[in-house]
Amino acid sequence: MGIVWLAAAGSSWSFGRNIISYEKNNFIEIARSQIGIRETNCENCGVAVKGYLSYVGIKSPAPWCAAFVSWCFGQAGYARPRTAWSPALFPRSRLVTAAKPGIVYGIFFASMKRIGHCGITERLQGDFIVGLEANTSLAGSREGDGVYRKVRHKRSIHRYADWL
Repeated sequence: MGIVWLAAAGSSWSFGRNIISYEKNNFIEIARSQIGIRETNCENCGVAVKGYLSYVGIKSPAPWCAAFVSWCFGQAGYARPRTAWSPALFPRSRLVTAAKPGIVYGIFFASMKRIGHCGITERLQGDFIVGLEANTSLAGSREGDGVYRKVRHKRSIHRYADWL
């Protein structure tokens, strides 16, 4: 009987905080599973990129970091967010002051005068955020060629939003 109870307590349908933990881990696993996806045939093109963009109602080619974030939430069973515009991921009602796994982060670009790139916090490592980002590069640009794990200093992050 104790074994059955332990199995139930660790499952996705259990009570309390386990549900949140399971969903957050599932969401991060979905995002993590996309590491290595690359654009093909042209800038902002490819089968996977087209899938992320079509999820938010945008035709390829187009910038896709926010579409990727939205697609990950959708795959984890969340109806929102659902946008291809990174600033839309940071409404006042979703803002939080610190990162933790599953939190969306936004990077401000002075030349654009707005958030111009976003990612998903995978984990914290001291003063650094290990994130999962799309439409970036090894160098961390906002117009890259794929989905990468990126390490960014907390000071480089402009906003955090909690959609979980």
